[in-house]
Amino acid sequence: MKRTYNMKSIYNKITFIFVLSVLSACTLDEIENPNAPTVSSFEQGATQQDLRLLTTGLEAVIRNDLGFHYQTVSILGREYNDLTQVDPRYTGEILKGPLDNNGFLTTRAYAAWYKVVQTSNLLLTAVDNSATSLSAEALDGYRGYARTFKAYALMMVANRQYTNGIRINVDDPDDLGAFVSYSEALSAIRTMLNDANTELLNAASEFAAGEDEFDFPLSSGFAGFDTPSTFAQFNRAISARVAIYQDDKSAALSFLGDSFYDENAGLDVGPAHVFGLTGNDIANPLFYIPNQDRYMAHPSFSADAEAGDTRVTEKTSLFDPEDDPDEGPITVTFDGLSGSRQVTLYSSNTAPVPIIRNEELMLIYAEANIGTNNAEALRVLNIVRAAAGLGASSANVAVDSEVEDEMLTQRRYSLFGEGHRWVDMRRYDRLDELPIDRTGDVVLSEFPTPFAENQ
Repeated sequence: MKRTYNMKSIYNKITFIFVLSVLSACTLDEIENPNAPTVSSFEQGATQQDLRLLTTGLEAVIRNDLGFHYQTVSILGREYNDLTQVDPRYTGEILKGPLDNNGFLTTRAYAAWYKVVQTSNLLLTAVDNSATSLSAEALDGYRGYARTFKAYALMMVANRQYTNGIRINVDDPDDLGAFVSYSEALSAIRTMLNDANTELLNAASEFAAGEDEFDFPLSSGFAGFDTPSTFAQFNRAISARVAIYQDDKSAALSFLGDSFYDENAGLDVGPAHVFGLTGNDIANPLFYIPNQDRYMAHPSFSADAEAGDTRVTEKTSLFDPEDDPDEGPITVTFDGLSGSRQVTLYSSNTAPVPIIRNEELMLIYAEANIGTNNAEALRVLNIVRAAAGLGASSANVAVDSEVEDEMLTQRRYSLFGEGHRWVDMRRYDRLDELPIDRTGDVVLSEFPTPFAENQ
């Protein structure tokens, strides 16, 4: 069945199944009447409790359909395939094209990311019209938080839509802004992140150094990033990613300097989405039951890897559904596609999913140095290689293209299944280097604009 989404339907009154979704690690002050709040009450005269409810709701909403987003872009980037046989479009339409502009492969993630934008806008409006006695700095903490997530969601949908463009101005569902190009969208997103950073730093200025705090709780996924100043480091990390998309390497390096980039810290340091199995919480949609859920790494992932690369065995495992030592692992085949290694990125259905990690920041740093300081780029790439059990790179420091190849290879294995491979190969004009497994398959460069958006 086809499902149609448009911005007006997305901007209907927000349903509190989203807003009232409380993350497992968050606690809120008691709300006197949890059934009373309405969108209009949030928009005019929101209380402190209302604002706190909306911040918790925003962190919850951003996880909706997260699995679908990562699965579809991973399939497009030939990182892994959905061989579960649940829907033939996962091995057909998405790998052969054209994508139906009114089908769920197109509309579902589009609607989910704009739901985040909608919730962010609602929070921003509530803050601007609140009836609280909170300080200007405390209110800026809310604004910087909301605007950072709004920019993040727009970046994610822009990467899906690419040359088809997206709407940035969607504040008024009855007077939507025009579609803007990918480059214009990135510029607007970067400006939005800069504005949010200013607000976050203003919120931090109310306190002594190292003692700042938000007026609202965040989940355990933001441990270490749950104050205005540390959340600003997350903001700058996302800004560095946007700058790399813009091929603005000097800006990327500047943003990294204000982020949580740290060569001496763990590669997985960074904020994450958290999940749970109780109440209104949801399970990690990217956890695949070992030897059962047939999300299979593309055969090239292991075939192209250097001998001894531990990321292959950390992120995938041989598929052995019988668990019989006499039988051994099997190769899964479906619709002309095959794979012998199951995707095993997450150890349980409550494992956190990273938003951005220190390892990605190190790879951004290396990329930003290519062409101006290849030796520095290779120095950091070798740190990433060493963490994966590999020796120093053999790339020629004097040849930009070799260092670029090394960087893209390390991004491929370090960021496997995290939504980057398809975008990386596209921005380097290398989509034609991705494997084609069957006659008639193509590598699509973008999702179409949903049908309803053209009406």
